[in-house]
Amino acid sequence: MKIHEFQAKELFRQHGVAVLRSQVATTPQEAAEAFRSLGVPLAVVKAQIHAGGRGKGTVLDNPQQRGVQVVRSPEEAAAVAANLLGHKLVTVQTGPAGKTVHRVLVEEGCQIARELYLGIVLDRAAARPVLMMSSEGGVEIEKVAAETPHLIHKEHFDPAVGLMPYQARKLCYRLNLTGPVVGKAEQFLRALCRLYVQLDCSLCEINPLVLTAEQSLIALDGKINFDDNGLFRHPELAALRDLSEEDPAEVRASQAGLSYIKLDGNIGCLVNGAGLAMATMDIIKLHGGEPANFLDVGGGANEQQVTEAFRIILSDPNVKAVLVNIFGGIARCTTIASAIVAASKAVGFNVPLVVRLEGTEVEEGKRILRESGVRLTTADDLTDAAKKVVAAVKAG
Repeated sequence: MKIHEFQAKELFRQHGVAVLRSQVATTPQEAAEAFRSLGVPLAVVKAQIHAGGRGKGTVLDNPQQRGVQVVRSPEEAAAVAANLLGHKLVTVQTGPAGKTVHRVLVEEGCQIARELYLGIVLDRAAARPVLMMSSEGGVEIEKVAAETPHLIHKEHFDPAVGLMPYQARKLCYRLNLTGPVVGKAEQFLRALCRLYVQLDCSLCEINPLVLTAEQSLIALDGKINFDDNGLFRHPELAALRDLSEEDPAEVRASQAGLSYIKLDGNIGCLVNGAGLAMATMDIIKLHGGEPANFLDVGGGANEQQVTEAFRIILSDPNVKAVLVNIFGGIARCTTIASAIVAASKAVGFNVPLVVRLEGTEVEEGKRILRESGVRLTTADDLTDAAKKVVAAVKAG
């Protein structure tokens, strides 16, 4: 689950991670009042959407307007907010359609001496979190990793004990941070690592982390993603979810207990098991096709979930064929076959359907499909299924 920058900064503030004073506004008038209440000669108005690259992003119907702008008066704050609120902001992460801005953050300005990058993610190979820092703050970390990977410095830490003081000092040495700022950096980094663990985060990112002229470290930006599997422990965090920022089909799928991610292809995938779903998408691409989605109905899928899965897949106008790939274990092949038949009556299949079943009660499941009268193509194995669904798309 993702949250907005203003929400991330409030969590930073609560956990001892330094941020600047700011206020959220949903109207131009609120933006002007926020500037006045901050009582500063200069502030920054920042669009709040779930996407990076906002500073370089442009408003779809007004390319001269950026997603992050400096203002020097209440009137200017109101004007910038008016140009952002209700408009679509296009960044490197939104795609050409952009995302609609519903809120802006009005934040006091500061004198920046240096910009750094700071992020924490889970290193699955090491089975522990890793804190990453770089001198290249304000730049996409993917670009740094690709072009100058030696500028990214890493420290793994044990989640039970957190980042150790010597690790923070080591990072300061590598980034040429000296003097009193080292002690401040140690407190800052250890606080962020505690937040990452305590809130079951999957990502904490500050880009840029700035060193001010007063030698203070400030989180000038903030991005936090949470592990959905840990949200049951944090109902207060689950309440921060902004459904307007998510794909409606993905929201619908989550409400039905399905794992769904929309992709750019034209072959819908209905699979049980995340690993099998990944393999299915890979083999579709291997044989010249493009998957339209990742959809895992889970091991215990029932008729209602399969029907809803078909509704979600077929709601995508790009889908030209559907591949059902089921390994019957907890959910038997007979259950899935009956669910497919029921879904065909409830939804209606208007594109070619290829079905591959394997596992418990597979022969009985295939018999149900054969005798159902549903127009579909069966496959003997995954390779056969991929070839048939790709061929169906090419045949139109």
